[in-house]
Amino acid sequence: MKLYEALAEAFVKEGTRDVFGMMGDANMHWMAALADRGVRLYEVRHEGSGLGMADGWARGAGAPGVLTTTSGPGVSQLATSMLCASRARTPLVAFCGETPLGDEGATQYLDQRRFAAAVECDFLHLTRPELAQETVRQAFYRARTQSRPVMISAPFDVQVAELDDYDEDYTPSTALIDTARLLPDPARVQAAADLVQDAKHIVVIAGRGARKAEAGEQILALQEQTGALLATTLQAKNWLCDRTDFHVGLSGLFGDKLSMELLQEADCVIAVGASLNHYTIESGYLYPEAKYIQIDTAPHLVMGNGRTADCYLQADAVTALTELTRTLKERSVRLEGYHTEQTRRHLTGRLQQPEYVREPGRLDPREAIWILDHELPADMGLVLGSGHQTDFGTMLFQRSRDVLSNYGMFGAIGQAPLIALGQMIAKGNRPGFVVEGDASFLMHLPEFETACRYDIPLLVVVMNDQGLGAEYHKAKAKGLDPDLATIPTPELGAVAEALGGGGATVRTADELRTALAAYVRSPRPTVIDVRITREVLSTPYRRIQYGEDV
Repeated sequence: MKLYEALAEAFVKEGTRDVFGMMGDANMHWMAALADRGVRLYEVRHEGSGLGMADGWARGAGAPGVLTTTSGPGVSQLATSMLCASRARTPLVAFCGETPLGDEGATQYLDQRRFAAAVECDFLHLTRPELAQETVRQAFYRARTQSRPVMISAPFDVQVAELDDYDEDYTPSTALIDTARLLPDPARVQAAADLVQDAKHIVVIAGRGARKAEAGEQILALQEQTGALLATTLQAKNWLCDRTDFHVGLSGLFGDKLSMELLQEADCVIAVGASLNHYTIESGYLYPEAKYIQIDTAPHLVMGNGRTADCYLQADAVTALTELTRTLKERSVRLEGYHTEQTRRHLTGRLQQPEYVREPGRLDPREAIWILDHELPADMGLVLGSGHQTDFGTMLFQRSRDVLSNYGMFGAIGQAPLIALGQMIAKGNRPGFVVEGDASFLMHLPEFETACRYDIPLLVVVMNDQGLGAEYHKAKAKGLDPDLATIPTPELGAVAEALGGGGATVRTADELRTALAAYVRSPRPTVIDVRITREVLSTPYRRIQYGEDV
């Protein structure tokens, strides 16, 4: 058996069913072997795009995503997407071809170990045929247990060597991972119950870890027992918002003022699967008088205010919440807290529409988001990108739907459509949509053709202010010429049609509704170019750039 065949077989036994990337001399044998074994290969137009799609696939499937490149320049193209995946703690395995072992004079030679270190990627160098299967197992094991990208760098001459001692009984990494629940320390549970019992106004903050652990029922039970408000981090946006009247949306920079007024009163914060970074707790200014209880599987976390929690429970979220709620019931602790009619009335103000800016030929971005939220079915997943225009969606999407945000992951624009494509593939090509800016979307425009080629029914909503929106508003705030950040764009709806998909350029609310209805009736790769006014500044930018109390 050839080594590349053994490698492909090991990937299949690790559960690989989709691979993203571009073919070259140094990975074509391995890709062909995968195709022979029924693995679907998604050929992209840029290697970094393939990594972005693998990132989205991993987030959608809850398993390591797989990508591939050829040697040298194929690997170097991965830089930005790899850093984004690393910062997002996405489990990935990158199979990267390499020039022949030791041939540093080869045209495509790159010290791929040093490159991997620079882009925060773990690295495994396959230098001997007999190490092939163990290298694959180790890569998937590290990706799964450390939640990070791992690169397998495989020299071309090693790949085509004969493997004489192939192990037919390959043991996948999943067999080596202990999946037992991490139980909480009983003394810590009692200490947490003490803090809750002494509190009057409690806030439960649910993060990505809580959602991944499927701890929703336990969170709602604790909320009911303690009269708590429920808030989420950005990575758990809108989770459980249809299950309680006392959901305040996002905690932190992207929270609305009405909710912040209530959150300021909190004297106890219970974080579940949330790191409580400086965005979530406004560096400590949002909960100035609160004691903190933190539930997480990590052994130790430092919060965004530089402190550790008053009570830290290293435990599985479901088990810890169940034990805490049981202990409170044994003590007959049941608090009214925030669960009053006055709080309920206060929160209804969050859903009121503002006075929209009317500019001929351009929509108010807040109105565009409101229309998207109401016209698109709640079972359509949403991916949010980065940049000024994303602030509107981050704050204003209110319906309960699966939301994935790429905000803050290395601060790179343009990744969201790639992540959305991978996530949709992992979930069986169910319709989904992404909200991006014009500069962001154009950065990886060729991958819309990839969506068309594979008939992935992604709806791309481009919030188009014809410029670099963040830089436009920052320049304006700093007294610089904002016009330097303006870049005219073609009609992106027509561009999408030329690439083989559906498209529309809209300038009014009615045109937007019509375009959305056409997509919902017959989902296919579609771009809706929404021309928005630059006259509306997002709430986070008003707070950060001008110090407004809004």
